[in-house]
Amino acid sequence: MTHYLVTGGTGFLSAHLIAQLLTQGAFVRTTVRSLEKSDQVRQTMVDNHIPHLDRLSFAVADLNTDAGWAAAMADIEGVFSVASPVFMDHPQDAAAAMRPAIDGVQRVIKAAQAAGVRRLVMTANFGAVGFSNLDPQHVTTEADWTDPDQPGLSLYEKSKLLAEKAAWQLIDAPDNHLEFATINPVAILGPALSAHLSGSFSILTNLMNGSLKVVPPIALNIVDVRDVVKLHILAMQTPAANHQRFIAAADGMISMPQMAAVIRQYVPTVADKLPRHTLPVWALHLAAHFNRTAKEGDLLLRVNHHVSNQKARTVLGWEPLGSIQDTLQTTLASMAHYGVL
Repeated sequence: MTHYLVTGGTGFLSAHLIAQLLTQGAFVRTTVRSLEKSDQVRQTMVDNHIPHLDRLSFAVADLNTDAGWAAAMADIEGVFSVASPVFMDHPQDAAAAMRPAIDGVQRVIKAAQAAGVRRLVMTANFGAVGFSNLDPQHVTTEADWTDPDQPGLSLYEKSKLLAEKAAWQLIDAPDNHLEFATINPVAILGPALSAHLSGSFSILTNLMNGSLKVVPPIALNIVDVRDVVKLHILAMQTPAANHQRFIAAADGMISMPQMAAVIRQYVPTVADKLPRHTLPVWALHLAAHFNRTAKEGDLLLRVNHHVSNQKARTVLGWEPLGSIQDTLQTTLASMAHYGVL
């Protein structure tokens, strides 16, 4: 029976990944920053009727220190490097804020190499792929890389980009024997297993909490968390996935005004809080000269959101569960269930 390590067991994506691996009958060890957190993970699995909980174990390890990683990797065949450091997007010291993400993934890879792990699948980010594609004729694929100096690139996206580049540098070293693949998701939505949500849910909460008077005219790419989990597992189990990147994205895109319309249709109780007018493009362009958040929004406006998921289909045999609208409906239902609307 296969033994996997999933880093960051309390996370939104990690919880889904643990649940699916256990359902498939695998043995799963997951890292937590303290053993007190293990109760939270186990309770989430119990609440969602996940089987084989006797095959779930825990290891204390933190991305910011070497302690615990050797023990976490013992007898593990495959590692899912999902955990990401807590990140403030507008810190005073940008370089220091990005270091934990870069150092953390290197720490996990080196521990996996030392333990003789067969393959590591890293949760990377679409920010490392497509945020410099400003050509409306060029469809973004895994061959693309974001420029670290791209004006308007958020520090979070830049940290994920530099972390992935640091990972590939270790993997491409002559003495490396660890198989490796990355999954690069766009904004992750979908059903939640607990009230702990992903950062992407803020896209919806910001539309629904009355804080926005106008909707930015920005298009977004969305992916269901269950599709991201499936891609991780396929990338771990498919021989041809070694040394490959895979974009995780549903077909098409959706604009924020369209998202507001979907919310208005399926959650009419918040209709009065939804912004009814769209911010003019020229206003966002103008604000980008004076405001960092507007500059990041302006980049999102200019980026080509035509994104290909063909490689995941061809190499991994992956098919998305449904449409972006399906994912939004599931997300809203889940938010209502956990009382976060």
